[in-house]
Amino acid sequence: MERKFQACGGLLQHPSMMKKVVIKIPAMADEKTKQKAIEAAADIYGIDSIAADLKEQKMTIVGEMDTVAIAKKLKKIGKVDIVSVGPAKEEKKEEKKEEKKEEKKDGKK
Repeated sequence: MERKFQACGGLLQHPSMMKKVVIKIPAMADEKTKQKAIEAAADIYGIDSIAADLKEQKMTIVGEMDTVAIAKKLKKIGKVDIVSVGPAKEEKKEEKKEEKKEEKKDGKK
């Protein structure tokens, strides 16, 4: 079985892995620019959620997408700084499922 991986920030990650990308956009100073940034990011395939903080001039994007594609799209608005790229926080759900399974096992005994 052949697996394809993509390079992301010096790490090899599976392309279908959920990622959380935080980007700083200094040009995002008002509501109009914020809306343009959200619309530009929304055009990219694989995005699940977008959150923009006007006060800190940061945008948080979660999904199965290419970080470089996001940066290229947002460069049309202004300068873009990638603050962080990492896995999306879905570990809590898995832990809860495991705890429920353990409780069921304990209840059967």
